[in-house]
This record gives sequence, structure tokens and C-alpha cells, in this order.
Amino acid sequence: MNELKNAAWIKAPRYRKDAAIIFSKSFHADTKRIAKAKITLTSRGVFVGIINGSRIGNDILTPGWTDYYKRLQFFTYDITSDIKANNKLEIGVGKGWFFHNWYDLHSKIIKFDEPALIAVVTLEYADGTFEHIRTDGSWQVRESRVRYNHIYNGETLDLTYKAARPVKAKVIDYSKDILIPAGGLPVREREVFTGKELIITPKGETVIDFGQEITGYISFIPKGKKGTKTTVRHFEMLDSSGNVYTENYRSAKATYTVISGGENEKIKPLYTFFGFRYICVDSTEKYEASDFSAIAVYSDMKKTGAFETSLPLLNQLYSNICWGQRGNFLDIPTDCPQRDERFGWTGDAQVFCKTASYNFDVYEFFRKWCGDLRTAQNEDGMIPNFVPCRSNEGGGSAAWADCCVIIPWQMYLTYGKKQILRENIGMMKKWIDCMVGYAAKKDVGDDFKKNRNIYLNNNHWHFGDWLSLDLGDQEATRGATDKDLIATAFFAYSTGLYIKACRVLGKECAKYEELLENIKKAFAEEYIKPDGTMTSDTQTAYVLALQFDLTPDRETAGSRLQELVREKGHLTTGFVGTPYLLHALSASGADELAFDLLLRTEYPSWGYTVKAGATTMWERWNGKWPDGHFATPDMNSFNHYAYGAVYDWMFEKMAGIRQEEGTAGFESIIFEPVTDGRVPHVHTEFDSVKGKISSDITITENGTNYIFEVPDGVKAKAVLHGREFPLAAGRNKLAE
Repeated sequence: MNELKNAAWIKAPRYRKDAAIIFSKSFHADTKRIAKAKITLTSRGVFVGIINGSRIGNDILTPGWTDYYKRLQFFTYDITSDIKANNKLEIGVGKGWFFHNWYDLHSKIIKFDEPALIAVVTLEYADGTFEHIRTDGSWQVRESRVRYNHIYNGETLDLTYKAARPVKAKVIDYSKDILIPAGGLPVREREVFTGKELIITPKGETVIDFGQEITGYISFIPKGKKGTKTTVRHFEMLDSSGNVYTENYRSAKATYTVISGGENEKIKPLYTFFGFRYICVDSTEKYEASDFSAIAVYSDMKKTGAFETSLPLLNQLYSNICWGQRGNFLDIPTDCPQRDERFGWTGDAQVFCKTASYNFDVYEFFRKWCGDLRTAQNEDGMIPNFVPCRSNEGGGSAAWADCCVIIPWQMYLTYGKKQILRENIGMMKKWIDCMVGYAAKKDVGDDFKKNRNIYLNNNHWHFGDWLSLDLGDQEATRGATDKDLIATAFFAYSTGLYIKACRVLGKECAKYEELLENIKKAFAEEYIKPDGTMTSDTQTAYVLALQFDLTPDRETAGSRLQELVREKGHLTTGFVGTPYLLHALSASGADELAFDLLLRTEYPSWGYTVKAGATTMWERWNGKWPDGHFATPDMNSFNHYAYGAVYDWMFEKMAGIRQEEGTAGFESIIFEPVTDGRVPHVHTEFDSVKGKISSDITITENGTNYIFEVPDGVKAKAVLHGREFPLAAGRNKLAE
């Protein structure tokens, strides 16, 4: 924070409540003597910096989303090449997440609806001296052409607006203790899509289809004479009649309104974003599809994975998984990018983190968000349901709060960096201890059968198997699986991961090893019948028992899981069971049944959404029913990545790439693919921290050909139908 310690927080003394404002400062510089120039800044709201007409940096929606009571990121940019003798610095500030309607940020110093700025320009001269231009009362402020801005509702840009004379900014005594250097990955503009098709709906509305659902915004040149108004609404789906469907956005208006200045000026929003595939254009002027571009924005993740098969269905599914990740990894892992929510839901991030790390380099992304988790964690260890959040009053649900253990552990496994464990081991421990506190404490003697309740996580509220289909009512949310069973299963799973993390770091964990043994024993006695079946006879119950190694009778559990799937003919799992379903089937020897589910195209299935035209993952299996009607608009996102977690099975089983148990960072690889004649070719690539790993499998009339690529310095072997083959660095060709 040294750069900003002598700068002042400033705000506008008065301005139109919903307008974005511009802080400005003119200054002189001796360009002949300057060796380097930089600017360090942050805002209450989101900022856009301009110096001498040039954009400062290429990050957008900075400073991102954190718990603004406790953490506010500042950013530093090199502006050496932009410095002139006479300089004009302008920094626009809009509302952003700081004015999120889930926050209550009233204070006597700055109201929740007033943006503020703190900044310093540092000029370093060749002789080693420095000059600083800091925010203070000499800065000026005026309203911008963005007359309205809101993170959910959008922006109104008036190109005819002429600002009044700027006034002096007001210095405020606001905290600097919360300022921290920027972490994670910056949000930036990425892919650009040109309008693909113009549609006139049955209601006569003009719709542009971009062919791909994205998170971001549009760019276009407003048509018409000065004062012409163009209103653009963003949405995901056309209804069964082919008309605009926006009910699932709930209160989010997701609208961009532009009043033309009569000039040929290309524009785009500055302080907001939308989740959309389509736009509806309302204007007296005629537009073509090619007049509009859609710009995808998300955290600047490096693509590290690739997956392609001989089946277009699976290729589209993989594309949908990746676009679901792009659309929801925007500074934090959001649940959805379009409706009046866009929260960092912990459960969604937890189930998807492994897949996320196989698709993109997300180490720094999750490292930053783990800092948000640590900040949000209660003294008793409880993790809120979504992070950042306005309060810590609600949370602690199994499979949601467990993100604070599962995500650091998975990031360690994928990237092999102990640092993320060191940073988060305290948070992990506090959560395990919190679950111990949730367990019912009934002191009924020393006999374990009487006292096993102290090892059952059955004294707290839980979401359960969210959006599963096993209650009969397919609009239900929480599923038929006993929530206490789920909670105790995750109690065991997270405790086990914490023990592994302690061993990696060389920390004592004997107390927790005993705890895990007792949780497993209590789980078996409470939730497994004498015949080996579960007290909750659901797909998810058996999936968790198998995946988390909680049943002593794996054969019975596996057989019953297979029976339940075959009886229904499809999956019935929700957010808790689905990520592990195919893994559990494979573990029980039912690879063919796992492929049946993956390749199914009837409702409900992954393939059904693809056949329905999805370009991202859906929140609900029944987001859109086969007859064309939609599920309840109260909760029906068509860009929700959680069910995309199936890719880690595709990666580890279809491609057969997995790490040897007890290793991390892909230092030791086992190639053990599971093949199915319905998918005759599978090619997978992964740029690991050790180098490129690839698996290429082709089924022919004469057998199966394998090509496995191994990075230098990595131990590897192939296991094909029980036979082991040592692999060398480089390309290895095998055939059966």
C-alpha cells in the first residue's frame, strides 16, 4: 500500500446519482528526464483510466469483486510511453459491484451510491529522484456521458450530453487499511463474435443471434441523427413461439441504451457486463446482424486443455463446458452471469474446480478467491454460501462450505504448488473443526453405538443434492437424498483431504486421523443397512458412499447404483451427485453404463441440452422441457457451469490421464483409458506444469491404437486391460 499511503480518497461533492463520473488531473512532466512512469489506483466502484487519450492498461471491471469492508485491490500500470510534457489524466468511475444490492455500505463518510477514487502517478527520473501526483482536493470531477450504470440493469450512454464545468473533488477520510495489491487474474476482453443472424420475431421484434452464449457486452456504431435512441436488451433464449424470453433474468434489466450523437462513433459499455446469446434491438433505425459485435470478457486464463472426439455431440459438450467456465470465471467464480445474482456460489466452484484446472490455468484465479474465502470465514469456521457476501450469517452447508478444503487441495494436485496449502491450511482446519461443532453432541456414555452422533454432521441446515430429479416433483430443488447423509459424507471427505494436506506440509494430524476413522464408522452404522444398501436409496447416496470410500461393501453399493440407473434409464443426480456419478459407475465396473449416460440425448442428460441447442451448460436438467416450455424463471440459468464437471471423468477415463496416487503436479502419470466402440476416436491434450501431456486413442477394425505423449522428466506408464507398459518421454505408440 506504500504507493497510496499519502494519496487521499476523493469523491464528487454532488452529482446525478446513477451517472458515472470522471475525475481528472492535468500535470506537467519533464519528458527528457523521465526514466519510468506508473500509476497506482483503485476505486469504490469500477474504474476506467485514460491518459492523453490512451486507455490505461487493458483490464476491465477493475478493481474486481472482494469484500469491500475488508479487502480492496489496487492496480499498478506502466504509463511511461504515454507521458508527454503536458498531460491530461481522466479516470471514470462507475458503480460496479460496490453498489451491489446485496451490500449495505452506508456510512457517514461515503454513501453507498457515491463512487470514490484514490490514485498516485509516480514519475521516476533518470537521476533517481521521484515526483508524485496524488489524488487530493486539486483534482476535478464532472459527470460523464454514461448517464446511468448498474451492474445488473446495464448502462445508458448519451452521446449528446455536454458536461457542466468540472468542480473540485472532495477529500474524504476513508480507510486505506483495506487496500491490498491486485491478485488473481485480470478481467479482459477476449473473443469477439459478429452478429450471425437477424430474426424478426412473431411479435415483430428485431433480434440478433450471435450463435454463442457469452458473458460480456456488445459494440456497435449507433445509427440515426443526433438524439436518436437505440435500446438493446440482452437475453439467452427464444421461447417456444420464437419470441424474446427474459423472465429468467428476474429483476435484471440487462439493457444498453444509447442516444446517438449523430457521428460515426463506435461504442460499448464501460461499467457493466451481461450474459447473453441474443440481443433485441429497439430503434427507429434499421440495423443488420453484422452491425453488432459481441465481446466476451472473463478472467485472463490461459487455455491449457483440448478435447476432440469422432462424435460432434461430445465435441459440442466440451465446447459448452469451456464456454460455461469462460462465462462464469469473471474475477470470482460466479454461478451465472445474467440474472440479478452472479454470486460466487461456493458449491458450484467446488464441484467444478478439477475440470476448471484441466481446461485453463486457474491457479492464480482460485488463489485470489481462496483469499476471499479466508476473509469471509467466520470465527467458528463457517464459510458463507457465496463469497464475497454482505454478511456471514448464512452458510455452512455441506458440499458448499467444503470448497475451502476441496479447492486448495485440487489446486495443489493439479499444479503441485504447496504454497496454496500453506496459505489455506488454517482455513481448512477451522472448517473441519466447525463441522465437529455441527455434529450433535449427546453425551450418552462411552459405547460408540450410543455416542456416534458426535461424528455425524446432522445438526445444521444443508442444501442437499441441489436440483436433483429424484423427488418426483421435477421443479423441486433439494432432492430425496438424506441431507445429513450428504453432510456426514462430506465431513469425512474434507477431513480426509485435510489429513492429506497436513502430511504434504509435514504437520501433525493424528487427532484428525482418529476423527476420520470415527466419522466413517458412524456413517456406516447410521446410513448403511446390514445388507449393504443405503438408508437413502438414491443414486447420489451410493455415489458418495463409493466415491468417498465410505462403504465396506463396495460390491453391493456398486450393484445397487447400477440398478437405480437402469431402472430409471437416466441419471437423477443434482449438484452433489452428478460430478462423481460416472466415476462411481466406473469404480463399480460399469464403464459401459457410464458411457450410456454420457451419450444419452433424451431428457434428462448432458446430450439433451446439446441437442436443444445449448452453447453453454444449463443450471437445471429441465431448464427447457422437450415440449419447449421453460422451468420456473425464479431459478433457470442457461449459463451455469456446475454440470460441466463431467469433463474430469472424460479426461481421466476416456482419455485415461490421471496422476499416480500420492503425487501432484503431474510428476507421475498413469494412462489407463476406458474405450467404447461408440466413440472410436478420442484426442486429449493438457499443458501441465511439467509440459504437454496428450492421449490419442483410435479404435479400428483391427484393434485399438494408442499414442501417449509424456513430458521430459515425468514418470509415466500405461495400463491397458490390466497389462502395464512403461512409457518414455515423448510420443509412445501402443496397439492392442
